[in-house]
Amino acid sequence: MRKLALALICAAAMQAAAQAPISINVDLAKAEGTYKPIYSWFGYDEANYTTMKDGKRLLRELHDLSPVPVHIRAHHLLTSGNGVAELKWSSTNVFSLDANGKPVYDFKILDGIFDEYKAAGVRPMVELGFMPKDLAENPEPYQVHYPKSTISGGSNNPPKDYKLWGELVRKVTEHLVQRYGKDEVSKWYFEVWNEPNIPYWHSTPENYYKLYDYAVAGVRAALPNAMVGGPASTGPGNAKAATFLDNFLKHVDSGKSAATGKAVPMDFISFHAKGRPTVINGHVRMGFDKEMNDVDKGFAIITKYPKLAHLPIILSEADPEGCAACSSKVNPSNNYRNGTLYPVYTAAAIKGLFALQDRHKVNLISMLTWAFEFEDKDYFEGFRSLSTNGIDKPVLNVFRMAGMMSGERVGTTSTGAVPLDDILKSGVRQNPDIDAFATKDTREAAVLLWNYHDDDLPAAGAEVQVTVSGIPAGVHRVLLQHYRIDQDHSNAYTVWKAMGSPQKPTPEQYKKLQAAGQLQLLTSPRWLVVDNGKVTIPTSLPRQATSLMHLTW
Repeated sequence: MRKLALALICAAAMQAAAQAPISINVDLAKAEGTYKPIYSWFGYDEANYTTMKDGKRLLRELHDLSPVPVHIRAHHLLTSGNGVAELKWSSTNVFSLDANGKPVYDFKILDGIFDEYKAAGVRPMVELGFMPKDLAENPEPYQVHYPKSTISGGSNNPPKDYKLWGELVRKVTEHLVQRYGKDEVSKWYFEVWNEPNIPYWHSTPENYYKLYDYAVAGVRAALPNAMVGGPASTGPGNAKAATFLDNFLKHVDSGKSAATGKAVPMDFISFHAKGRPTVINGHVRMGFDKEMNDVDKGFAIITKYPKLAHLPIILSEADPEGCAACSSKVNPSNNYRNGTLYPVYTAAAIKGLFALQDRHKVNLISMLTWAFEFEDKDYFEGFRSLSTNGIDKPVLNVFRMAGMMSGERVGTTSTGAVPLDDILKSGVRQNPDIDAFATKDTREAAVLLWNYHDDDLPAAGAEVQVTVSGIPAGVHRVLLQHYRIDQDHSNAYTVWKAMGSPQKPTPEQYKKLQAAGQLQLLTSPRWLVVDNGKVTIPTSLPRQATSLMHLTW
């Protein structure tokens, strides 16, 4: 009887604990560092989508989501071809050789892409790749079409002449400076290649160092103050990828440039970080721990080099998994990209990345989301994209939320948070991560909060009580605007499904979907009374919900 009574008491205590509100405390007086706009970076394989109808529209939306410059990175800026995009392929035909073996430069397609960036008000991150057909060593077959491996052809081969490669890069940079101005192009980042530690580069690590050296020399010859870097290698959570990054940094730190014989220039360091979703018992389980471990290991490698440890770090792809162009028709688990799991994962990642930056004392400036749009595909086909046929997906709204945050990062605690070390060890597989990330600026503050779990399964929500303290003396009222992404807010996908999943929506349906794709308020704005420098805001937070509480005074 005593054991039974004890079991009942424990069960009752556990039930009460499960039902207890999550307490989140935000201390505006506890500064934790600058809030850098790491969210305002995006990229995609198909550079030619830039100049297409929905691509143009989305670029302008990306510009508008942030008060700071939005950076755009695209593959295939130097690839030969007709300028027609395919999945995981695009081209500019910027370089060829004439019958006498002399270089011919044609900037028409490249100019169209960069002119569209200028018109949209976004800032290019110039990825120098891939290899033009007439410059590639053993170029045939040059293009390999998806679903075969698009990186298995000549476009990912090394150059047959590294000096000519360097001259190509110089000519392209010179042209960009002439067309857009020295002052403007000096604000851009030039990154050499993409993922040269896997079959994106069909040669040795040492030959990548050589490719880098000649590329950087070419950029600097045309623009001496250009910002250059790399190596854009894959996640260092993998031992081979970690070794590649380490050895490349060693080349930069103590080696000599193959192009100049002098020190190797570098203005930023880039690598990639990816999760790895799996299917467990018929449902998707995200790999949040893998992405965080990639970053943790990469930062640790960088800190080994004191001369480089202060450099800006660009995660030039930071995503839940690897293949943006693999739709849910190819991999049904990718349907998570349409709904609320993608944005809530991203919200949790923002806090995790800043925490890892602070732990390693490095300078993270970018978590570039490798997602854009796929032109003329089915609605909500499950690509890793920000919009579908001009309809914004829920994930785009988490970037809108991040764009409303500014100033200093401030302290937060939550009784529902999963500690960073636990996430690095085993992800979010037991209790959900119910946590917050907050900023304070002049006369305003913002609290991003979420209810995240790796497993995409129905679950009870949580009652959350958010207490914001440290509101400046003399402030008696604050205006609360509470934005929400969940099943019923900022979610065109659920509206589309309720319509019967039309692939040819009527004009009225399309207008309704466009409206549903925008960031929406959970409640009407309201004034809160400040008591002793504090306000308390209760809310219900469903599983996979993301909120932004924006306070002004």
